[in-house]
Amino acid sequence: MTDSTPAPTLVTVWKSAQARLKAGHIDSPTIDARLLLEVAGECSRTDILTDPHRVLTAEQAAAYAAMIDRRLKREPVSRILGRKGFWKIMLNVTPDVLSPRPDTEAILDVVMLAFPPERAFQMIDLGTGSGNILLATLAERPAARGVGTDISSEAIAVAKENAANLDLDARASFLRTEWATGFGPGEFDLVVSNPPYIPSADIAGLDPEVCDHDPHLALDGGPDGLQAYRELAPEIRRILKPGGIFAVEIGWDQGRAVRDLFAAAGFADAKVVKDLSNRDRVVTNGPDPRTNPIPKM
Repeated sequence: MTDSTPAPTLVTVWKSAQARLKAGHIDSPTIDARLLLEVAGECSRTDILTDPHRVLTAEQAAAYAAMIDRRLKREPVSRILGRKGFWKIMLNVTPDVLSPRPDTEAILDVVMLAFPPERAFQMIDLGTGSGNILLATLAERPAARGVGTDISSEAIAVAKENAANLDLDARASFLRTEWATGFGPGEFDLVVSNPPYIPSADIAGLDPEVCDHDPHLALDGGPDGLQAYRELAPEIRRILKPGGIFAVEIGWDQGRAVRDLFAAAGFADAKVVKDLSNRDRVVTNGPDPRTNPIPKM
């Protein structure tokens, strides 16, 4: 940088990064540019707004430029930063786990309505990945305890680390196993899962952020995308207590098929719940937040 080159400031690098991301057809260029700047520039959102002319060091500016280059190659922000917010918690994420998505929070909407804050209950998260559903629930429900299962040892390690970081490891345990293998009948008040549900042939056509960076083990739902539900429905029926609640995430076009699989497994009251985008997102026997809104505390 020569003496005539203006020093990089929060606002100048942020605007430049936004323009680059927009030109690169990246979704949410403004938000992505800000999230990366907060880390590279060691600043907060408030700093960017109230102290926009703060000068970045050469090292900070170089680190930010490198992050933007990675994002332009369609690497997700969560992979660049190694963390992702979900519900009200922050989680570490690695290439071994699915990056948590806002769509999955539709499961939490059902759970929060079904289980009031003071209730003690036992839950299990089948295919826990980063532990996002389990840990977000435990963070909101202090009397609850739970276990997360996954067939990936690497995913279990990530989930354990997240539990420890959130001070939830005393109420959360994790086990490497296939779905609910090793658990007995009627052990849980709540069973949740976000299983793989993308048809195998569709994975190659997904956005690069997903196809190239999420583990295919967490995406591939078999030829029709429904294989995991065929396995899960009878297992959930087996381990769920009488009167217990289950909630599983689904693809937007799988509502009827997955509901029918659970109905065939004995859940006559299975229903489809929509997400905030008005798309089918959860099959459950619990309350529907759209018709039974969560009461204000």
